[in-house]
Amino acid sequence: MPRPVGMGRNLAGYGDADFSVFLRKAFIKALGYSDDALARPIIGIVDTDSGYNACQRNVPDLIEAASRGVMLAGGIPIPFPVISIQESFSHPTSMYLRNLMSMDVEEMLRAQPMDAVILLGGCDKTVPALLMGAASANVPAILLVSGPMLTGNWRGERLGACTDCRRFWGRYRAGELSAAEIEEVNGELAPTIGFCGVMGTASTMAIAAEILGMMLPGGACAPAVHAKRRRLAEETGARAVAIAAERLTPDKILTPAAFTNALRVVLAAGGSTNALIHLTAIAGRMGIGVDLAGFDRIARETPVLIDLKPTGQGYMEDLYRAGGLVPLMRELAPLMDMSCLTVTGRTLAENLATASAPFKQDVVRPFSNPIHTGGAMAVLRGNLAPAGAIIKQSAATPSLLQHEGRAVVFSSLADLAARIDDPSLDVQPEDVLILQNAGPKGAPGMPEAGYIPIPRKLLQRGVKDMVRISDARMSGTAFGTIVLHVSPEAAAGGPLALVRSGDRIRLDTAGRMLSLLVDNGELARRDREREPPASVTDRRGYERLWFETVTQAEEGCDFSFAIPKITRTIP
Repeated sequence: MPRPVGMGRNLAGYGDADFSVFLRKAFIKALGYSDDALARPIIGIVDTDSGYNACQRNVPDLIEAASRGVMLAGGIPIPFPVISIQESFSHPTSMYLRNLMSMDVEEMLRAQPMDAVILLGGCDKTVPALLMGAASANVPAILLVSGPMLTGNWRGERLGACTDCRRFWGRYRAGELSAAEIEEVNGELAPTIGFCGVMGTASTMAIAAEILGMMLPGGACAPAVHAKRRRLAEETGARAVAIAAERLTPDKILTPAAFTNALRVVLAAGGSTNALIHLTAIAGRMGIGVDLAGFDRIARETPVLIDLKPTGQGYMEDLYRAGGLVPLMRELAPLMDMSCLTVTGRTLAENLATASAPFKQDVVRPFSNPIHTGGAMAVLRGNLAPAGAIIKQSAATPSLLQHEGRAVVFSSLADLAARIDDPSLDVQPEDVLILQNAGPKGAPGMPEAGYIPIPRKLLQRGVKDMVRISDARMSGTAFGTIVLHVSPEAAAGGPLALVRSGDRIRLDTAGRMLSLLVDNGELARRDREREPPASVTDRRGYERLWFETVTQAEEGCDFSFAIPKITRTIP
């Protein structure tokens, strides 16, 4: 029997397939569709527009352009809504909602008739959620991101969200800027729609998706307000009709080699630590596990080559003008599997062969002149992080990468907020700030609280960085000597919960060790006295689902039931 297509796909269960199609056509004709239109390949378009989401405010324009491409190629476009997540408008955290959005995407792809789907998104957790859902549903899919915003200007200084958000806010907290001045800065940080224009999580996931092969070449970098972005949308629409005919499903693209390529490019870009969690989650949906030791190995051999904030100085619009990812791929090709298939129907090597000729630019460095060597990120182990922790050493203070200091412990986000700027806080520049209970279950949702503020009284003394350790995440736009994703998290019984103010902590980045210098007997005593975790039986709905099934950072913070059996491991 031929595979159902178009209106014959994913029928409602009336027990009579012909009646199901008859009824479906009757209702959709109320929207003005003709029989000729409904006989064509159906291309779903995921609509993530929201009045809360400036990162994706151009989605209506992109839907229009993508729809034009679909129709020019002989298909019929049907947009449909899913959850929209904006980083700063998501309580308690955007990560808490990522898995919910992925389920929404997966189930709508399964429920509605479509021969292929265009995944439209942009902001940090939106792209991973789209790819997680599409990977699980395994419908022919192609991604289109909203694009990065352009930079602003304050008193002659170029700036943009959100590395400069943090930098200027730190100056304000230190008393270097007045309330009026910080408000002026606020109006220039995000002068256009689009996602953050530095190598934050949104930009990192965009370039990762392009290298994974789920997006057309050049799709990661074109600014949101540029005409090129709409042309990409039209091209994406046309290509969506083709992948429907070719049955080019995500499982043919999202291979172990493709994920290894994406991880390497994230490292070469000085990308967000969040990308490791998200790529692990997407890979997990394909039954592929990510080995942290292997990730650390490829980090050591992959220099940072893209000169973008927070590791470098530029912005995404600079990378776009430098040729996007083409010059980076030319540098990294000897380290990558260029035979990986992409959504174009061609391999990475074939795509690169048709790219524009090289030209002089200074955004993507050659191997002979990197921004940073030795690994943009490092994986730490030790008695404080038995299952691993991450440090983005390319954005850290070099002198603090090898450090021993006294712990100053905050037991929760509320405790941190209450005491960090207390003038009586017992803290010195050489101390190590510890935040507990900010992991997947502890917060909940593993917030981007790993960028623990420098205590105000130290800021006023000129202190710019300290070693900071938590089971939380950190925005890709942030910087500093910050250890993240400590696992197991404190709320899951991890040793981070046993740290007390005054303990000695040793960070040995070169040796990849994170150590709590406390006698094992004392730690055992503290463990016996620790209160058991709170019961989840009094929780309900999505919150209960989260607490009962969310995995730890090294497994992608996905829901355990959403991950098939892991049969392959990378890198």
